[in-house]
Amino acid sequence: MKLTAIQDDITQEKVDVIVNAANSSLLGGGGVDGAIHQAAGPELLAACKRVVEESGSCPAGEAVITAGYDLPAKYVIHTVGPVWKDGKQQEANKLASCYWKSLDLAVSKRLKSIAFPNISTGVYHFPKEKAAEIALYTVKEWIQSEPNTTLTEIRFVCFDQENYELYQKMLDSE
Repeated sequence: MKLTAIQDDITQEKVDVIVNAANSSLLGGGGVDGAIHQAAGPELLAACKRVVEESGSCPAGEAVITAGYDLPAKYVIHTVGPVWKDGKQQEANKLASCYWKSLDLAVSKRLKSIAFPNISTGVYHFPKEKAAEIALYTVKEWIQSEPNTTLTEIRFVCFDQENYELYQKMLDSE
């Protein structure tokens, strides 16, 4: 299993699936969510509307999958990260759930490569270092629990330098 961190634009990643840090409406927004919706084209919004019509909104810690449409990735997993309040509202558990459920969805489609953004660290104000620790810990725990996974590569795609340096430092210290 290859775990890497890069600083790049997740909409350009040539992987089987990218993860979208979505909001609960799944209808696009700012940050990575808006960028993914814009790059994927209007079909992504239509697909997300269908998901909401069938299942309702997507709560924090949950994930759903759609096609990737105009993206290089075949699929998009939309996961809703928690808004950071004070660290006492299950934020860490909900963030860990975003990673775990996204990985489960990727394997359910027998995918080989996945790229994650830095979930909840933008407008949701999750502390970046804590978010990186949770992401890496959760992914490693998931890998250990799934010895027969189809995934061979998990990529953390950091938009900003600060997140990239945090992930790189944590990955290098292993």
